[in-house]
Amino acid sequence: MRLTIQCAGLTDPGRVREKNEDNWGADAELGLFMVADGMGGQFAGELASKVVVQMLPALIRQRLTGSQGWSMQRIKRQLLNAIAKLSSNLNEQTRNEPGLAGMGSTVVCALIRGRGAIIGYMGDSRAYCFRQGKLKCLTKDHTIAQLLLSSGEISVEEASDHPGRTRLTRSVGMDGLPLPQARNLTLKPGDLLLLCSDGLTAMISDPTIQSILLDGHSLEEKCSRLIAGANEAGGKDNITVVLLSVSEALNSNDGTARQTREST
Repeated sequence: MRLTIQCAGLTDPGRVREKNEDNWGADAELGLFMVADGMGGQFAGELASKVVVQMLPALIRQRLTGSQGWSMQRIKRQLLNAIAKLSSNLNEQTRNEPGLAGMGSTVVCALIRGRGAIIGYMGDSRAYCFRQGKLKCLTKDHTIAQLLLSSGEISVEEASDHPGRTRLTRSVGMDGLPLPQARNLTLKPGDLLLLCSDGLTAMISDPTIQSILLDGHSLEEKCSRLIAGANEAGGKDNITVVLLSVSEALNSNDGTARQTREST
């Protein structure tokens, strides 16, 4: 069975921030889709997220040369290597630059290979799979609050408004050894993958996201409704969403087709 992936994305500054430090990108040929949320003040955050979506595809492509026939586990290792290399490069290049030291970015990405996807991430931008009407989070936030939650120090309810919810433990450009995470996912026709910055998930709950995705609208309209929901809830941060729709290819000889439709 061959799969077709369609993509739509939308980013919005929200209702409080003057600048939008989020970026998203899609490389349909590579099968790579990304969301990045920058940090660092002035223009550093915007620059960091832009570097992520511009440079990550090239780093992955270098590592996947001749990858036909590779296992998904081997491809996952190369994706992790590419994210770690990007993080180290960003840290080295900005460490002693006035106004840029300490800048960084989250990243969450989906690398599509055949009937599978590899979800890679650092920070608190998330990936979800919406399958048969149910929404499942595929990532775990790299934050102080998540560490406390995982260790049993705080409850899920306490984590939702804990001051450590916005304090990242891992990010692209971080000091020390970068430790991105990744997981494999087998795709099925009818799946929707959602990549988003925390400007969405900090404003609206997973059940609300699920209800929006249940509506039978186009990908572009679903993106708009997600953004609108976050803004209606306060829009306290930049908001970025990317939706990937998985369907069975009409022509089995076509291979894995990827069509990218962009909203800005």
